[in-house]
Amino acid sequence: MSILDRYILGKYLGTFILLLLLFIPIGITVNLAEKIDKILANEVPFIEVAKYYWDFTIYFANLLFPLFLFLSVIWFTSKMANNTEVIAILSSGVSYYRYLRPYMIGATIVCGGALIMGMYLAPVASKGFNEFSYQYLKKGKKDRISSHVYRQINDNDYIYVSYFNVGQKSGNNFTLEHFEGNELTYKIAARSIRFNEADSTYSLYGYQKRLIGEDSDIIQKSPKIDTTFAFELEDLTPVEYIAETLNYTELNSFIEREKAKGSSYINRYQVVQYKRWSLPVSAYILTIIAVAVSSVKRRGGMGVNLAIGIAIGMIFIFFDKIFGTMAEQSDFSPFVATWFPNFIFAILAVYLLNNAKR
Repeated sequence: MSILDRYILGKYLGTFILLLLLFIPIGITVNLAEKIDKILANEVPFIEVAKYYWDFTIYFANLLFPLFLFLSVIWFTSKMANNTEVIAILSSGVSYYRYLRPYMIGATIVCGGALIMGMYLAPVASKGFNEFSYQYLKKGKKDRISSHVYRQINDNDYIYVSYFNVGQKSGNNFTLEHFEGNELTYKIAARSIRFNEADSTYSLYGYQKRLIGEDSDIIQKSPKIDTTFAFELEDLTPVEYIAETLNYTELNSFIEREKAKGSSYINRYQVVQYKRWSLPVSAYILTIIAVAVSSVKRRGGMGVNLAIGIAIGMIFIFFDKIFGTMAEQSDFSPFVATWFPNFIFAILAVYLLNNAKR
């Protein structure tokens, strides 16, 4: 590795880490100022608050690292351009691609770190962050999907509940359909269902069971019946943020099980799955854009480059959020939603890079 590589790589990683160290305490301070009333009102132990802000740090560092990286590259490259270091490097016979090499080495290091964090560290932090939020900061708010839950629980049984109250462990309009092959053999329906935690049974109110016969059906009715089922309470009320709390291996297995169960939330889980790859890869794209924008010495100085960088970074985050939401709330492809911002900005990166070379 040459002196040029070490010099630029040191600035690349050093500025990125410095920016993280500067912004994370600011984020913690702002969040604490907003949440301090609820923390004190709920008498949250100090150790729990400390764990929460450790998880908060990892969670948001993983979420916002592309923006921090983008701004850090613009910052130190603009400073080099203002000091005419970039002109000196390129005038010495170094090609633009050779000049870009240490940036790509730095992007590879950051991408590798982001992959490890996103695949294994961030899921643990996400679990702690969300559980603390719903236990202490969002009391009374739902952390589970509880409306219009339709799921396949095994090869033969399908369940549906129109609404399930997590706190009371009861729901409305419950049905269970049992198939043998492609034939419906019986269907259980109930006006309401309640989970009995003491013995893990279910109480069905307004119970009706229809046995499907070749010539006629047999209907069994009862005001109330206690029974057991081959599904857990979590099948009726899946946690909204469950995908965020699983490492990559667990997430892949979870999605396969959810597909087998006929879950209607597959898109939401797949958005999380694909983002584990798309966000780290964005390090390369944003680095190229940042170098192309900030390597030119401008009359307005670093301020102009930073303004351009912040605008591009905000647009990237906007695209990422809007397409992710589209995939979660519709039939829009999760793969396209998560990779489309990278694709668009990769085209922008090529365009800006060609202009910068000239």
